[in-house]
Order: sequence, then structure tokens, then C-alpha cells
Amino acid sequence: MRSRLLYCESSVTVRVLLLSTTTGYQLRSFTESAERLGIELMLATDRCHQLDDPWRDGAVAVRFHEEDASLAAILEAARDRPLAGVLAVGDRPAVLAARVADALSLRGHAPLAVDATRNKKLMRQKFAAADLEGPWVRTISANDDAAAVAASARYPCVVKPIALSGSRGVIRADTPEELRGAIERVRALLARPAVRAMRTGLEDELLLEGYIDGREYAIEALLTAGALRILAIFDKPDPLVGPFFEETIYVTPSRASSSVQSAIAATMQRAVAALGLVDGPLHAECRAGDHGVVMLEVAARPIGGLCSKVLRFENDGRLIPLEELLLMHATGTDVSAYARERQAAGVMMIPIPTRGVFKGAAGEDLALGIPRVEEVRITAKLDQVLEPLPEGDSYLGFIFARGETPEAVVSAIREAHRRLVFQIAPEIRVTA
Repeated sequence: MRSRLLYCESSVTVRVLLLSTTTGYQLRSFTESAERLGIELMLATDRCHQLDDPWRDGAVAVRFHEEDASLAAILEAARDRPLAGVLAVGDRPAVLAARVADALSLRGHAPLAVDATRNKKLMRQKFAAADLEGPWVRTISANDDAAAVAASARYPCVVKPIALSGSRGVIRADTPEELRGAIERVRALLARPAVRAMRTGLEDELLLEGYIDGREYAIEALLTAGALRILAIFDKPDPLVGPFFEETIYVTPSRASSSVQSAIAATMQRAVAALGLVDGPLHAECRAGDHGVVMLEVAARPIGGLCSKVLRFENDGRLIPLEELLLMHATGTDVSAYARERQAAGVMMIPIPTRGVFKGAAGEDLALGIPRVEEVRITAKLDQVLEPLPEGDSYLGFIFARGETPEAVVSAIREAHRRLVFQIAPEIRVTA
């Protein structure tokens, strides 16, 4: 393997720091990719800092809401184990990763730029200053009088928390009555102890903005010294018109016209320049319609979790996962020869239909029997309390497929989903 030889032929240890909030598939994929490349991974995760290496993986214990102390702990560890690169899995780790990269003069995004990607209000302000197409925007407090806000708003509009991600808390309203209900619902979400514990400092602010019509796309990209390379544009075949915006199917390559794809790439280049992002992975969302391309948001990290399995890259007959490409890029290797594989690929993030207790799933063998379906992964845990969007932040599982065309992949995913049966029991709530 050529990429492995790049690192193994040297007697100097090549080490990459990987920051993450949790363990899971993507960390395993990074670990496996690092082993193939001959790279040593240093992990930094928000685990219990009072135990001595509870997972026996040599990770640095950090707290993402305590950036200064966490940065100091990482820099101390790096004195004995010098780093050649840094990557982050997730939005919150991306902020600390940027500070580490800046402190050690490693390839990475500027800290202030990553801060802007974590704050929807600041992101909108930077887009507007760069004359990027966008909706009207208004910032409100979660404590504002909902009726007064609704009386002065324009419709249709969308209310969204400033610091949450993954469409959580994002609600469309077409009337004052709907907006009052949406504000109260988001206010209740932001008051939850688990959300307050994130300590973003933005739990009491909401963004109110005009609803943007058009097809929605996701973009996976890589920046190198400010130059943008689009790795994949994902179509979202299911309409996302509200009142909630739960993502389901991603499929690539996009079936959008070449002119639309060129406009998406051009708009994203302007967006990352407006934010000040310069080096590293990006995941973004946009809408394209009669108004042109509107960038919804840009995240300074790769596509997350199991969804990254969709992307594989080919060079001279060799396929590698996204994580391997990112590790090479983080350490300064030129990855321009790797192109996304020719096959179409897609994933369904299986939505949670109703709140309740997960009691099991059936039909997985039937779903796997559908041609082009590669994997069905049920990630919900037995007896887990499930909650759909806009309050929830998880899925029942994932369906992966590859095929000759995006249409064939989407068809296979939908048929596999029809074969699955989920048992969700009503939640029993104890009252005093």
C-alpha cells in the first residue's frame, strides 16, 4: 500500500491527535485507517478525568467547555508525544482542535473561524458581510414574549437555536400561532438539563429567519491553504419543507445539473472565505432554487458517525475510506490523486416515528436481501427512550447501499426500509 509506505519507511513516529466527544464507529474507522497508514493516533475525549485511562487507550481527558485547561493538557501530552496533525470528530471538538493546531503550527482551521461555524448568528452575519445570498434574519431571546415576536414576524419563517446542530430545534412556522408554539417548544428544549450541560453560552438565544425554498444538498469538502476541493455533493431526495427538517437519505453523486453543482461549489468557496476557514475537512448544507444557492451552514469537521461509510476514494485501483484520506491530508500528504469512487452510494438515517421505548426491530434479513443494499445497522438500544425531531438527536439506525446510479441506490434503500418493522412501546411516565 503506497500510502502506508509514506509513513512506515521513516524511523520518526507520525502521530495525529483526534478529538471526539464519544467513542463509536468513526473512531474505530480512524484507528483502522491509522494502522494501515502506519500513523499513531493520540485521542482526546471528554471522558472521566478522575480515572487513570479508564479505556486503556492513552487518551487525554478533556472538557470541551473548559477550553483553556483542555488545551494545556493536550500541549503537555504533546511535549512527550509530538504531533504531526490534528483532526476532530463533531462540532464541539472542532473548536479545541483548531486551538491545538494553531498553538502547534499544524494544518487546521483558524480558531476564530471555527467559533463562527458554531454560532448560527455569527455565521449569518459573516455571510451577509460577504454579500452572500441569504434570508432575512432576526435574533431573539428564548425569554422574549412569544406572542409579541409572532405579531411582528414575516412568514413563512424558521426558528432555530443558535448553537444546536443536526436540525435539532429547527421549526418552520407559517402563521403567528405556529410561531408562538414553535418558540415555546424550542424554549423548553433549551431548558433541558442535558442541553444546559453543554455550556455553549448560547442556550438563551434563538435565530428567526425567512424560510428558504428549494432543493437541499449536503457537501463534503476539503480545504488546503484556502483552496476548496469538493469531495462529494449529496442529494437529499426527501423534501425538507417543514415543519421539521429531519434528514433521511443522502445519495451521491448528485443528480443536479452541472450548472447547479458549479454554483454550489462557487458559493461554498465564498462562504468558507467569509468565515476565514483555511485548512481541513468541511461539511456543509445549502439550498438551491430560483434565488440561486443559499448556504445554510458550514461545519469545520467531516460528515459524522456512520454516515462517513458512504464515502470511499480511489487511486490507481485502491479504495480508501474518508478517514484515511483525512489522516493523510492532516499530515501534509497530497491527496489530490484520490477521487470519489465511481459507484453511486447512499445512506438512510432511519427516522424515529414517535416517542416511546425501543423494544426491538425485525426484518433486517429481508432488508439485506434487497439488491445493492450493503448493510443495515440498527443503533437504537433495547429499552432506550426514543424521541423524534425537533427535540431528539438520534436515529433508529442506518441503511447503506451502492449501485450503478443514484436512482437505483435510492430505490434499494427505500425498499429495504419498507421491510423493517420497529417496536416502540409507549413511555410510562411516573408522576408524583
